Amino acid sequence: MRVAPKPIQTFRDDFTYTNSDDAIKRFPFPFPEDEYMYSVNIEPHALPGPEGTVYEHLFDIDEHYLSEMAERKIVLEENPQRCLAMPHMDLACWDFIDRAMTTMSQDYPEYFSLQKDGDLWTWENRLLGIHDTFTFGDSDTLPQPALEYMGCQVQGDIAILDQRENDLFLDAGIVTCPADWSLAFDAGMSFSEWHGPVPLAHEAGIFERALKYLTAIPVGRPVRRLNWTLTINARMDTSPETYPNWGTDRDSITPENIGAKVYLRVELQVLDRMPRSNGLLFSIRTYLISMNDLVTNPEWAKRMHRIMKTLPPELVEYKGLSRYHPMLIKWLKQFDLEN
Repeated sequence: MRVAPKPIQTFRDDFTYTNSDDAIKRFPFPFPEDEYMYSVNIEPHALPGPEGTVYEHLFDIDEHYLSEMAERKIVLEENPQRCLAMPHMDLACWDFIDRAMTTMSQDYPEYFSLQKDGDLWTWENRLLGIHDTFTFGDSDTLPQPALEYMGCQVQGDIAILDQRENDLFLDAGIVTCPADWSLAFDAGMSFSEWHGPVPLAHEAGIFERALKYLTAIPVGRPVRRLNWTLTINARMDTSPETYPNWGTDRDSITPENIGAKVYLRVELQVLDRMPRSNGLLFSIRTYLISMNDLVTNPEWAKRMHRIMKTLPPELVEYKGLSRYHPMLIKWLKQFDLEN
């Protein structure tokens, strides 16, 4: 099942974003058990994955492609600092171009094509009407800096991690749909520094083990994990920079609108070693589903209720759910009569 891109919908103001039935079916529901337990949950991202799922390809292109690219353009026009690359990351940015163009042209030949004549490359993106010939490695031959050029053609945020001193550093990225974090603030931080605010995980030593695992990822063996939170309205950009636009949304929830306004927000996070720079490509692909759409799957509805009931108070606070968490539990209970 491949979901073709549909006309542009909005992630702000009038919020016209909707999921088709097929998009709901392929949504990456993140809870394997009825009771919530914090874990890194990293697993191999074997490619190709199951056909039609969000795991099939390295970059998932779905029905929201045009909408997300339009939103990215708006965010970058509002704040160009959402795309940053330190000078020593130039080779890693070109690594990203190679990885993205090569895999997308192979996985979606109806939408993308790439021809290589030595270092002279020709790239076509039929969905966005892009057709460019450039010299690989020469930024002057692209209409935009390398990271911005390709980052504006893939769904999801992109961070590129430099590996040195047995640590990972967030030294480049294009981040326009973050879940309450800021690229400008985190740029240059080490792995432990940018994960500092996450509760519970540090006591369990989870991040120390994760870092050791991630720095050992070889070329050609990407890994993935799912991360989740809840958000109000189908809003992609919930960055600290735009908090005045969305911070009060949590106060708008009522028993009558909770199914339509509360969204489960899931990030498919993939880490992929790049061969030239040895950097780690960290893609953060965001999926949104309203509670009304989620409960059309009875198993998801029951499990969502049980997860919300067992969520530790520290995570309720950290994820910003406090104002409507009890109301959501009560609303979900109608779909879980056994509990």
